[in-house]
Amino acid sequence: MLLLRRRPLAPFLGDASALVTAALLAVALPPLGPWWLIVLGTAFAIVIAKHLYGGLGYNPFNPAMIGYVVLLISFPLEMSTWAAPRGVGGHVAGFGEALALIFGGHGDHVLLDAVSSATPLDTLRTQLGLGQTVAAVRAGSPVFGWIGGSGWEWANLAFLGGGLWMCQRRVAAWQIPAGMLGALALISTVFWIAEPARFAPPWFHVMSGAAVFGAFFIATDPVSASTTPRGRLIYGAGIGLLTWLIRSLGGFPDGVAFAVLLMNLAAPTIDQYTLPRAFGAGRA
Repeated sequence: MLLLRRRPLAPFLGDASALVTAALLAVALPPLGPWWLIVLGTAFAIVIAKHLYGGLGYNPFNPAMIGYVVLLISFPLEMSTWAAPRGVGGHVAGFGEALALIFGGHGDHVLLDAVSSATPLDTLRTQLGLGQTVAAVRAGSPVFGWIGGSGWEWANLAFLGGGLWMCQRRVAAWQIPAGMLGALALISTVFWIAEPARFAPPWFHVMSGAAVFGAFFIATDPVSASTTPRGRLIYGAGIGLLTWLIRSLGGFPDGVAFAVLLMNLAAPTIDQYTLPRAFGAGRA
């Protein structure tokens, strides 16, 4: 793409932005996804979502989330094949078995069924649709842990530690994850108190799925996010609100990617109306 756009290779490859996009997309994809799924998502994120808009600094949307959403809508079966965590039951795939599934396709349905399971958010959504209560679903399925999904809790704690370190180093703006996780916790608390049989508690929403990862590593993208201090809080809160709405009332079990892309659209307008007043200037 750089050659086609007649751009110098060294400075654009040296900033490692493509590697960041690939790493973020890799974390979001199911670990047993076929190789062509990974190649297609990465190519779409780099070519369509970044270079066709002018390259780094000009893309209005988060490239990794564009690639993820395209794959989620186009290949829902492959994107819903998640490995079962240890302790949940079934067979844990070894390195060789994982390579066979990734590069050999999904022809071995017996092995695939033995190593895959639904995510906690997907399990909760499916069972609630069948008339179960939140308490009954969580008590009757091994995919749930103490406060979130089994295995997902530890991953989210690791993401939280890394995200706080980035905020402390001022690599990421703290207002965005604070606004997102705060809004997600607030709205889920309100509905959980009002109807606990239908709506999950706030700690489950925060510690399951991509909430923490998205708050610190996706929503804080400096190109597609809001840039003013007050705007970042509004931008983050909008992502948290939309995430809960999609999870609880929408058609997908997790809504972080869709929420980020929708708020990417709103970021320029938010910045326009939240510009800080220059020192000494009068109000318009």
